[in-house]
Amino acid sequence: MELAARTTSFVVFFILSFAQRAPTSEAATLNVGVILNLQSLVGKMARTSILMAMEDFYAVHRNYTTKLVLHIRDSSADSVQAASEAVDLLKNYNVRAIIGPQKSSEATFVANLGNKSQVPVISFTATSPTLTSGSMPYFLRATPSDTAQVNCIAALIKGYGWREVVPIYEDTDYGRGIIPYLVDSLQEFGASVPYRSVISVSASSDQVEQELYKLMTMQTRVYVVHMLSSIASTLFMKANELGMMSEMYAWVLTDGIANIIDSLNPSILDSMNGALGVKFYVPKSKELDDFTPRWTKRFKQDYPNDPSAQLGIFGLWGYDTIWALAQAAEKVNMVDDMFQKQQDKKPSTCFGTLGISTVGPKLIDAILHNTFRGLSGDFDLKKRQLQPSTFQIINIVGRSSQQIGFWTAKHGIIRTLDQNGSKTTNANSMPELNPVIWPGKVYVVPKGWQLPTNGNKLRVGVTSSGYPEFMKAERDPITNATIATGYAIDVFEEVLKGLPYAIPYEYVAFDFEGASYNDFVYQVHLGVYDVAIGDITIRYNRTSYVDFTLPYTESGVAMIVQVKDDTNKNTWVFLKPLTTDLWLGSIAFFIYTGIVIWLLERRINNAELTGSFFRQLGIAIYFSFFADRERIDSILSRLVVIVWVFVLLVITSSYTANLSSILTVQQLQPTVTDVHELIREGEYVGYHNGSYVGNLLEVLGFDRTKIRAYKTSEFCYALSKGGKNGGVAAVIHEVPYIKLFLAKHCKGYTMVGPIYKSEGFGFAFPKRSPMINDFSRRILSITEGDVIIQIENKWIGDQHVCQTDGAIASPSSLNFRSFSGLFLVTGVASTSALFIALMMFLYKNKHKIRDSISRVQTRGGYGSAHANRQNQEREVDSNQAQSMHVTVPNDLEDDTCQQEIEVSIEITSPVLDSHRGQALHSVAQ
Repeated sequence: MELAARTTSFVVFFILSFAQRAPTSEAATLNVGVILNLQSLVGKMARTSILMAMEDFYAVHRNYTTKLVLHIRDSSADSVQAASEAVDLLKNYNVRAIIGPQKSSEATFVANLGNKSQVPVISFTATSPTLTSGSMPYFLRATPSDTAQVNCIAALIKGYGWREVVPIYEDTDYGRGIIPYLVDSLQEFGASVPYRSVISVSASSDQVEQELYKLMTMQTRVYVVHMLSSIASTLFMKANELGMMSEMYAWVLTDGIANIIDSLNPSILDSMNGALGVKFYVPKSKELDDFTPRWTKRFKQDYPNDPSAQLGIFGLWGYDTIWALAQAAEKVNMVDDMFQKQQDKKPSTCFGTLGISTVGPKLIDAILHNTFRGLSGDFDLKKRQLQPSTFQIINIVGRSSQQIGFWTAKHGIIRTLDQNGSKTTNANSMPELNPVIWPGKVYVVPKGWQLPTNGNKLRVGVTSSGYPEFMKAERDPITNATIATGYAIDVFEEVLKGLPYAIPYEYVAFDFEGASYNDFVYQVHLGVYDVAIGDITIRYNRTSYVDFTLPYTESGVAMIVQVKDDTNKNTWVFLKPLTTDLWLGSIAFFIYTGIVIWLLERRINNAELTGSFFRQLGIAIYFSFFADRERIDSILSRLVVIVWVFVLLVITSSYTANLSSILTVQQLQPTVTDVHELIREGEYVGYHNGSYVGNLLEVLGFDRTKIRAYKTSEFCYALSKGGKNGGVAAVIHEVPYIKLFLAKHCKGYTMVGPIYKSEGFGFAFPKRSPMINDFSRRILSITEGDVIIQIENKWIGDQHVCQTDGAIASPSSLNFRSFSGLFLVTGVASTSALFIALMMFLYKNKHKIRDSISRVQTRGGYGSAHANRQNQEREVDSNQAQSMHVTVPNDLEDDTCQQEIEVSIEITSPVLDSHRGQALHSVAQ
């Protein structure tokens, strides 16, 4: 009985223990709410992926003690319905996490509920940048923000050279959220947004068509479409009907459409032919290849009425989100999990009755620190949202999409990736991308703009210039149409002929009396004209409200001055051909060459070099001038003379030519050559009345009282009177006008300068006009060819006829540096000749020089005791030496012998010094 009692007690204890542990087993589940729009394609796709993720995860992790329990709800694309479902899940099902909702507007409501109850809200479809984690700490985004793709789109726009873009977006939080970031990125890449097309989610087909008609009246033909697939389908169907999917248009789709492009209805894809798309890049993997066919089979079972649906990135993010939440739940201790009631809160509404999850902070922390490699790639929510680095660029062709390239934050637009998708294998510019089939099935890149199709012509503003040759505008008395002629008109019409497309236009006159060119150009900014043409100077202050093409005329500001006849030559004009340093250098080399010739000829006893030293030196210098007329015996002297004669020939020829130019060619000189000279001397200067040059003269430093305004017809009168007689010393004007003035007043005037840089004349367009590039390229081709010369000859005249056109250049004096090479050659030749002569002399007399040195050394080595005997020997040697002089034959004329005799005389005793002259005289005879 005792044993039976003990056994019964043990059984009861076991049952009670199991009963106490039963709640613990129940606490090992984590309720998760899922809010999706189950009527949408993305919602259906996500539901299938989430259910498969639950099955796959717990099939792999059978030992996990915490299991997710999903409670799926349908938001029906209604923000209020989504919030109501979230409240129900929090109050009645005590969910510890919420996945979704699908739309950004719905996520805003639900995220606020999550903050109140400290329940993590994870959305893998809400991409609006307005959803920030700063104000919603319990909101996580298992998808990148829409801002991640704006640089990719802007790089595409820049790569294809489009200057203007019109975004078309839906009027929701999702649609509006990306626009500020997109506009900023486009402007950074050099494009602008002239118009924003907003379409309501409730817009009818007719309302969408009306908006498209409005876009057709504008010149921009590049559109960035950012909306959900339901509205985009209606948009492209209507655009195709209106002919907006033709070769003149370019369409770029954001990721909202591009990510599910393969799941759209084939008829909708047909209407999107030629569009480009930007989608998130999913790296290839074996796991993804195995999962894709399983998902396709499962989706067809769940939704047999959607056979065309394909697995997209949203389905992969939904799959990875379940895995991330399940792994985080296993790391969190669920034993003490409960909802605490909010203190000091009166339950006036259903929101006030929500409790606070005690496990929420731990759960969200575990999610943030959990990273793994999922089906979509690296799944990392450390920054509270995914951070993709690669986008795929696609081209919709037929009923499918083709890959044309990639974009990465590091390398920009590239053609291909390596196997890991991390490094480029062919990074290049836009033309290196795979070929794109644009709307209309063409391969030519759309230019991105077109004249409006509302029948209006290009309004070209014209006005009568002070110089009719440049532009003259008048009205036809019969038709009342504006007729414009002139240099600028011919250039403009020549540009239109060379454009690859036709532009209908009409001239509109600007004839407000007293208005300036600034007022004329400002009409373009006001929209009165589409372009303003004429003699409009490209100035910095005007670029603040218009854009200019490249200039079609010469640039700069110059002076018109009189020319004077410089026939009054002074007495020393013959010295002008050579500079002072060249004169001094020539004289120095004359003297040096003469001395060299004298030394070389004196060595061989030239008969011409007789008499006193100064007479011989004079003759030697005379050799320098007339070496070809004097007898020269030494071969070294002749070599020196040959080089020197060549130098003289070059110098004299150059001198003669330059002197002739000074005396004959240089007859006219400008009266003023430097604008700073006018400022220093306080001279009066003139300018064309109404020109901006008047203000420029003050900037240059002219006194306002010294500046006078004239009409073009008064220039000659003012210049002829001069500044001291009520006129001006110079007229400051723009170069194109000066060329026109000189064509009419060729004699007596010339142009000096330019003295100031300006950009010339150009055409004024509205800011960021897409026509500027085409016009500028065409202007460049005209100014580089003969067309501009023909137009100038037609309206200005042949500039080559007027010899005074341009500043007159005075002949410059020749300087020493110009002939430094010649002087170097003759100097080297003369010095080398002297050195060779010295070497020859030393070689021929080396034995006698050696003997003489030996005798001198021997004479210094004896003592005073032998002094008498040495004197006697020297006397004998002297007598012998004297006798040697006497016995030399009379016909001895060898140069060597004469040198030997002289050496022997030098070593004789002083006794023979008195007879040395007689001995030499005898030898000479």
